[in-house]
Amino acid sequence: MVCEKGMLNTEIDRSSYVPFYIQVMDALKEYMDQGDVKAGEQLPGEPELCRIFDVSRTVIRQALKELEYEGLIKREKGRGTFVAEPKIGESLFQELTGFYQDMEAKGFSSGSKVLKQELVPASAKVAKHLAIDPETQVIQIDRLRFIAGEPIVLVSAYLPYTLYPKLLDADLAQQSLYAFLEREYEIEIARSHRIFEAVPANEYEAELLQVNKGAPLIMLDSVSSLEDGMRFEYYHALHRGDRSRFEVDLVRAPESVNVDSGLQQGAMTLSVKGN
Repeated sequence: MVCEKGMLNTEIDRSSYVPFYIQVMDALKEYMDQGDVKAGEQLPGEPELCRIFDVSRTVIRQALKELEYEGLIKREKGRGTFVAEPKIGESLFQELTGFYQDMEAKGFSSGSKVLKQELVPASAKVAKHLAIDPETQVIQIDRLRFIAGEPIVLVSAYLPYTLYPKLLDADLAQQSLYAFLEREYEIEIARSHRIFEAVPANEYEAELLQVNKGAPLIMLDSVSSLEDGMRFEYYHALHRGDRSRFEVDLVRAPESVNVDSGLQQGAMTLSVKGN
């Protein structure tokens, strides 16, 4: 593919402190953002980009590498570089909802492949999250979640068997887990504590999510509780970093509200791990 004159800003400011590869990145981002190329269309190859930007191949490779990390392009060996599909905005950070309901509200067609749905003894980690004794029987549900046929999320959910025995035989391939619980047990989520963290995909996760081993994933750990404070679900989800982004709306609390109450909608705590 050759860019048409005027569509791509190829000027490099050689007196700027901004590295050349960043300038190339910004130019390509603007080119994609203004709609000159659409998702799935091919970008110029490395030799052509070297020529039109008048920079070395090292600069072009670094720029493309960073764009790939951001999920804006896809590079296919032997074929070239292509504009990636836009990321799917998710609201699981700020809303008490599940993936199925969230995607349905946004107009996406979603589905699930149930990988595991059986009775298991609670591990120490699961027991701690659910505030139950280790070895207590829980229902483990592993699902691969899809949007328009593309794998997006790998999730494992754990719920106490004594509370929701019907769940062991529920068909969760085309329905929401939360909708099933609300219908069969008339429960309503009152609170959820959710933690987000960036993690690399292991071999198993990469195969299921159709990404490379080590690719960035967004891990979401969640413990949900009922109105009386009882914890009824712990789930561990891995979202593809190249196809997912999380959205949150923040509203400043009135000055009359105690500062410790924080924001009215969508609160976030940042923790930094040391070595």
